[in-house]
Amino acid sequence: MTLRPAQDVRQFTVKADDDGIRLDRWFKRHMPDTSFNTVSRWARTGQLRVDGARAKPGDHVSEGQVIRVPPAEAAKPEKPGRPKRERIKLSDEQIDFARSLVIHRDDAALVLNKPPGLATQGGTKTTEHVDGLLDALQFEAEGRPKLVHRLDKDTSGALLVARTARAAAAFSKNFSSRTARKVYWALVVGVPSIEDGIIDLPIGKQPGTGGEKMQVDEKEGQPSRSRYRVIGRAGNRAAWVELQPFTGRTHQLRVHMAAIGFPIVGDGKYGGPEAFLTGGISRKMHLHARRIRVDHPDGDKIDVRAALPHHFAESLATLGFEEAEGDALQLDDGPAPLTKEQQKANARAHAKTVRKERRGERGRRGEGGGDKPAPRSGGKPSTRKPPAARPGGKPAARKPAPRGARPGPRAGSDKPRTPRSR
Repeated sequence: MTLRPAQDVRQFTVKADDDGIRLDRWFKRHMPDTSFNTVSRWARTGQLRVDGARAKPGDHVSEGQVIRVPPAEAAKPEKPGRPKRERIKLSDEQIDFARSLVIHRDDAALVLNKPPGLATQGGTKTTEHVDGLLDALQFEAEGRPKLVHRLDKDTSGALLVARTARAAAAFSKNFSSRTARKVYWALVVGVPSIEDGIIDLPIGKQPGTGGEKMQVDEKEGQPSRSRYRVIGRAGNRAAWVELQPFTGRTHQLRVHMAAIGFPIVGDGKYGGPEAFLTGGISRKMHLHARRIRVDHPDGDKIDVRAALPHHFAESLATLGFEEAEGDALQLDDGPAPLTKEQQKANARAHAKTVRKERRGERGRRGEGGGDKPAPRSGGKPSTRKPPAARPGGKPAARKPAPRGARPGPRAGSDKPRTPRSR
């Protein structure tokens, strides 16, 4: 970095670690005392330039470019009552605990196995979190590690952390472009009739909850897609499923599974009282980020599996499942994310279907039609199998086909097997 005298303009050369970041982020890293308003004013007045051309705070910079910054301004006195926040020094126990979570480490990344009950970031009344432990994970690197995605507090499993600014930018790009692959394991109440399905239901914030709870929102929700595959079943009581989110909405997997009638075991927030099983099954959340696969900034891939927490492993054993069955499923690339044009086309098609159904209902009412409900537009033959017979000849009760779920692509795996009784 080359710095000229304070009375003159200043010029900085973008380094490799800052390649691809926004200009306002560059200022936050290297000139934290310069406010965003000041940077915006410099941009408006043409004083802020990159390689001689006028620049805006939202522009991205590349390695080797030269950033021209106006002369330093006199520092304004800090307002009273706003002391700078100091990082809390970690105890030896906290340092040991943080380092015990590391299951992968290289020059660019760390992968942690986050335990259930530990938040990823702080918030109101949340003082213990992964972000607060990152000072213990600097090791020999120059800077503090950086979070690039999150897991819910009660969700366990693989959490990726970048060790450099360059790696953080690369990983963030992987997540935003949906090329990073995340595989979750979950126990759900009931057994889906479609064994390999795509859930395509928009998700939005539930009003009146302050954004703490989400819901399926057909009108204003954001497009959200998840895939599930049944690994094994415990009668009609519960199923062990693999979940893959193809979008990154808050609580997406939990909302989607509850919406189609198969809430995740232990998820009372979205499944209510029905989300808990008896017979010695833990009441904790049974959702675990089993595997993460992401492109490494230096080529190749990071592909890591995280061991199950004790309560989840114990529940699998109680229900007669073998962990090897889940790992045997092939990881494919899944469906490509919908483009904006495809999303608009889907919305138009959905609106057209709703109008047709309404016209059909009015027509049937006018004809004095019978009691049969209107057929669903675009319906496909049911993929459900006939219910198994119970002792005494009565058929077993089966849940209806999941709302919003459709058969998913086969992944080269055999049909899930029923676990052996123990």
